[in-house]
Amino acid sequence: MALYPKFPKNPYEILSPETRWFPGDEDLFKSGREKLLPPLVHVIRKEVTEWRKGGYEGASDTSKALLRWWFMTDHPVQNSDGEIFLFQYYFAQREAVETIIWLYEAVKAHDKYALMKFDSSGYVRTGLFDENWTRYVVKMATGSGKTKVLSLVLAWSYFHKLYEADSGLARNFLVIAPNIIVLDRLLADFNGLKIFFEDPILPDNGYEGQNWHDDFQMTLHVQDEIGTVRKTGNIFLTNIHRVYQGATELASFEDEDTADYFLGKKPVGKTGESKLDLGDIVRNIDELVVLNDEAHHIHDPRLAWFKAIEDIHNRLVMKGDKLALQVDVTATPKHEKGAIFVQTISDYPLVEAIHQDVVKHPVLPDSASRAKLQEHKSTKYSEKYKDYIHLGYLEWKKVYDEHLKLNKKAVLFVMTDDTKNCDEVAEYLENTYQELKSAVLVIHTNKSGEISESVSGKSEEELKALRDAANAIDRMDNPYKAIVSVLMLKEGWDVRNVTTIVGLRPFGSQSKILPEQTLGRGLRRMYRDQNLSEFVSVVGTDAFMDFVESIKTEGVELEHKKMGEGSGPKAPIVVEVDKENLKKDIEKLDIEIPVLTPRIYREYKNLSDLDISSFSHKKLPVKEFSDDGGIKKDCNNRWKFNDECEPEFKIYFKEVLAKKLDNKYKELKINSQIEIYFTDFSFPIKSNTTEVDYSGKIMIKKQPLINFNDLEELKSKIKKCIQDKDMSKCSPDSSSGTIYKFRHKTADILNENLEKEEIYLEFEINTIDSGLRTSIF
Repeated sequence: MALYPKFPKNPYEILSPETRWFPGDEDLFKSGREKLLPPLVHVIRKEVTEWRKGGYEGASDTSKALLRWWFMTDHPVQNSDGEIFLFQYYFAQREAVETIIWLYEAVKAHDKYALMKFDSSGYVRTGLFDENWTRYVVKMATGSGKTKVLSLVLAWSYFHKLYEADSGLARNFLVIAPNIIVLDRLLADFNGLKIFFEDPILPDNGYEGQNWHDDFQMTLHVQDEIGTVRKTGNIFLTNIHRVYQGATELASFEDEDTADYFLGKKPVGKTGESKLDLGDIVRNIDELVVLNDEAHHIHDPRLAWFKAIEDIHNRLVMKGDKLALQVDVTATPKHEKGAIFVQTISDYPLVEAIHQDVVKHPVLPDSASRAKLQEHKSTKYSEKYKDYIHLGYLEWKKVYDEHLKLNKKAVLFVMTDDTKNCDEVAEYLENTYQELKSAVLVIHTNKSGEISESVSGKSEEELKALRDAANAIDRMDNPYKAIVSVLMLKEGWDVRNVTTIVGLRPFGSQSKILPEQTLGRGLRRMYRDQNLSEFVSVVGTDAFMDFVESIKTEGVELEHKKMGEGSGPKAPIVVEVDKENLKKDIEKLDIEIPVLTPRIYREYKNLSDLDISSFSHKKLPVKEFSDDGGIKKDCNNRWKFNDECEPEFKIYFKEVLAKKLDNKYKELKINSQIEIYFTDFSFPIKSNTTEVDYSGKIMIKKQPLINFNDLEELKSKIKKCIQDKDMSKCSPDSSSGTIYKFRHKTADILNENLEKEEIYLEFEINTIDSGLRTSIF
């Protein structure tokens, strides 16, 4: 099923649960509900939406303060060009954090029995929950900012434990990555606690009475580089295999399987393979929160990964405590058979991320372009698939030239089926295309033993440089433009410049690879401009393309276009200097625009320290709307067609409504509905036998009786009536000479005493003094 037609393009806009993606009946029948929909999310979304509207009722003061700081406070940031822009979190990130806090604090859903209450499928049962501690899973599309969610949850837990007397959370954190690739990505954000100070995670000192910056005392421990471990304030950032295996022999490129060298050890299938008691690491830790990145690796309770976390919990239980919280983030929280983890509490699917331009749009060749491709009869792998390789090269080259104009390097990513063919394709690319000469990076992972064909004789330092090159391939000074691999980089490879994916291997149910993991290597955006749509071209064999197209069952609409010779690039439009016209003297036409530092820099912090009485400028009177006419008082309560005396109906309506309610409300919003949130009121109900006093809070919602757009159209209508010298067409309520009065009922509401109130908009206009020079009465 496609997205809701009015689904917002703006990724920062609050989303209504009713507009979120939902699969059609046919997709549910074909794929199964458990593979497409997290069973708890729909109900939780609706509850969190109401909780947000109600001002986070039931949350602690610490949680409310942080939520208001993160999501309701402007955060001006200066970029490298000296421009000031407002930092914002995506709504998907906000919703994930709000949901975790709501579940933990507002409804106290700390176990499987509490979570099962939100099941909308009817299929959830206790046996689907393997853990005996609080665990929440967040599903977010690749490239939509899962690390930022982890950092916010970490800060929330830390301050909650510090400031709330009865907090069950923790100030020690085990942040787990499945491999070295993901670890390096996390380290880039956590090293030096950079993400906590570059993002507006920590409120200013003094905000809501706390010294947030001063109180955030954390020490980062990476892998085996353990510093001084304090009782609280520790972040252990590590590969999972370091947790359950400890300081084992380091992987080498000379090993039979180089996957361990590039990715780190995978979780083993039998707990007996675990070589180090986890208690040796956490024996001095009395409180702990576990944060898992790329958490689909924890799908099986038989894995040592799961057993390691279970052992942490059991050790804490023996001390009279427990694992405070486990939060997992992943784009694909699925079991081997495809069912989504039942613990999933928030979902930002790929279909929504693509629509909102949070990630690139996948583009596939159309049927005519695919019809030109064929597998040639050859024992040589590169010859057999040369049509597919060449089409991928053409698509890459077209966008490479375009991105180069913007000082960006497009990257080609080729997937093969084994290491021997991997080397052959790399050699073919370098020998066939001049642009790729000495610019192809090969990464092996197969356990066949055929590892050393292209890398024998290289030193450990050289091989480490190759691994670093894979992580830094986006950079212009990196020599590589293409990577050929046996899909080693199926997760966590946080590069942004992959613009073309060529698949030369089929994927079946045994591959344990998901379509989104395959596309994920090219989904991350290259540019920060949210108004710019970006694309990744995906080509490959029929079996590979069928595999990729299977993601359509999850709502993803794949664009198809003509590819190959004669087709244009699917890349950003670049406006550049015309250097081909030799008659133009470019140097004389060049106008240098100086880069200036800001003359005035806005500092939003410490506003409470300002002494207003010391300001030297003259005070100016505030121009207010009148009580009865909607026009500023210095306009003599008459509407004129100019900026000073022309009413803004929605603003006027809000002023009238506020005064009608005597400003007793806590919050007043006017959009498609009037929303009034009253607090601290009471009223008695009497009968012959008893008198009861009710007190509390109430939210009143009411649809306005008139569309504000209709009132705005009335302006144009009255203007025409004046110009036509016939005011009767505008149906004024009354008139006296050249003065005409208009009165429109806009709403019936209930005040805090539940009494009916009628709201009118009133205004008048003097046709002689209307602001229209052409009107003469």
